[in-house]
Amino acid sequence: MITVRKSHERGFADHGWLKSFHSFSFAGYYDPNHIGWGNLRVINEDRIAAGTGFGAHPHRDMEIVSYVIEGELSHKDSMGNVQTIQPGEVQRMTAGTGVVHSEYNHAPGQTTHFLQIWLLPNRAGLEPGYEQKRFSDVEKTNVLRLVASVDGADGSVRLNADARIYASLLRPADGQTVYLEQTLAPGRKAYVFVIQGEVEVAGKKLTSGDALLAENEHTLHVQGSAAAELLLFDLAA
Repeated sequence: MITVRKSHERGFADHGWLKSFHSFSFAGYYDPNHIGWGNLRVINEDRIAAGTGFGAHPHRDMEIVSYVIEGELSHKDSMGNVQTIQPGEVQRMTAGTGVVHSEYNHAPGQTTHFLQIWLLPNRAGLEPGYEQKRFSDVEKTNVLRLVASVDGADGSVRLNADARIYASLLRPADGQTVYLEQTLAPGRKAYVFVIQGEVEVAGKKLTSGDALLAENEHTLHVQGSAAAELLLFDLAA
């Protein structure tokens, strides 16, 4: 079964310093038909104005992945991590028994555009943890590059959640089309989020901010004839 969720159907919050699109119910946005998908609970597409950010706030029992698209995100947490996340880097924070962190955009005159992704962990009460890795554009060009997984396969960030996240940059040569495919094991769900550009997934045309939800599908076919960026999630049901 294939379902398409268009960008304009998402929830939206404008806080002035922060503009955020919510793919699933979050904070003041509630849609009983969009609570999550498999063990994927949150995808917020956030834009943080220069010189602003999220002050120190707590999390627990959640796997939180940050994927920066443009600008940079300064991270500080109660585990002692002080890091800057830039485009091409993937950050995983295991909230576990409890962690406090802040996220700021300190870059002058530049908006930080990033995805905040939450996954339900395999179990509650994990020890808090942190990991951050860079994946070059070359690694992600015209392939589905594994960037996060439960077993840390292929040098990906290790998740404490039964999920695999793939990132792809479609860069077809003039007049050519890029074809990719992802096989799904029985009982798995998939979620494809288009960050920018236009692609076709399972025969459905998707543009920036659109998503495709799949279940009971054996293979997902992705194709594009223009520049695009996307994430594909292979998820526990």
